[in-house]
Amino acid sequence: MVANQQEQISNYFLEQAKLSASSSEELDNENEAIPTELNTINSSGGFLVVSTDKLSVEYTGVNLHGHDVGVIQANHPAPVKRLMYYFEMKVINAGAKGQIAIGFTTDSFKMRRQPGWEANSYGYHGDDGLLYRGHGKGETFGPSFTTGDTVGGGINYASQEVFFTKNGIVVGTVYKDVKSQLFPTVAVHSQREEIVRSYLLHYGYEDTLNVFDMATSTSIPPISLSQQNGFIEQDDMYALNQRKTLRQLIRTGKIDAAFDKLRDWYPQTILDDNSPICFLLHSQKFIELVRVGKLEDAVKYGRVELAKFFGQEEYKELVRECVALLAYEEPLNSPVGHLLKESQREVVADAVNAMILSTNPGLKDSLSCLHSQLEKLLRQLSACCLERRSLNGDQGEAFHLHRVLTSSKMEKH
Repeated sequence: MVANQQEQISNYFLEQAKLSASSSEELDNENEAIPTELNTINSSGGFLVVSTDKLSVEYTGVNLHGHDVGVIQANHPAPVKRLMYYFEMKVINAGAKGQIAIGFTTDSFKMRRQPGWEANSYGYHGDDGLLYRGHGKGETFGPSFTTGDTVGGGINYASQEVFFTKNGIVVGTVYKDVKSQLFPTVAVHSQREEIVRSYLLHYGYEDTLNVFDMATSTSIPPISLSQQNGFIEQDDMYALNQRKTLRQLIRTGKIDAAFDKLRDWYPQTILDDNSPICFLLHSQKFIELVRVGKLEDAVKYGRVELAKFFGQEEYKELVRECVALLAYEEPLNSPVGHLLKESQREVVADAVNAMILSTNPGLKDSLSCLHSQLEKLLRQLSACCLERRSLNGDQGEAFHLHRVLTSSKMEKH
């Protein structure tokens, strides 16, 4: 029974190693285009002129009717993989009537109408301070704005709201019922009206993850995890010093020393030299030799310790990637360079840690040693954040636990 449990655990971490090898973590908002200037192609060009820097616009029409508005969008839609997006414009000249507007429109918007006058659009208008959203009838919203004022428009993806500001103060918000992409849009509609987009930025706020605050006092009695899932809290203390020592050895690349400690303390975990846990340790030893430039030693070690795994399907992919390190002058910058990153050492250290926990005679659930209670909480947090974003049509900041924790570490330093 114990041998079967340990096999399950070591196979789990073998799969983790494969996942780590096959792909590196990607932050899905890195390549998202953001608005940087006005789009001179998609605009009502006959009624306005755009400056050479594509950041300011002036009305050149005569304002005879409601279809000769000078409207222009940004060159890209507002990015959606953020917690919030915001942009501003400054009114240089309110012109004859002050019929200036700021808002958001879709790519199918009629470019001769004020934002908010057509379906799937929002507009905050300067001459009357009204908010228009989807039709020509405005609703009471905020103060008017004129020459010298700076007005802004934004989208809060967490609350699914569109909001507008005047001179740095929020004027009001409205529910964002349009789920398609929205372009930052500005409009001018009377002679000599001129506006400048002072900046076009997005704001991303990383949530601070405070899982435990030991200094916080509370009158609420603590909830024991063992009361809810039968987990014995003392299990996390089992062989703590030995596990700490082994993790430190693996994280510093001292695989031979880790093997020696395991033979002395927990020989049952490495009795089968063809087991997944032994493969992970042997492959890490090979990687460490490549890391320090001992390529001949790596070849010799591979012929003895990795060769035995070549014919086994579950190890084939990882063995090939390990051996491929020898083919590059700069293996760290190669397609298999991820094997030389700290994350690979962590996978091996986690596997050894779990194997030792599995030897605890008082352990009720062998698979409980795969993840700590804290990790389970963080996994649940990640799942909840992803579900909330999914309900918002995948709009809003993507939650990346690794990035949040890394940011937290940097702040402490």
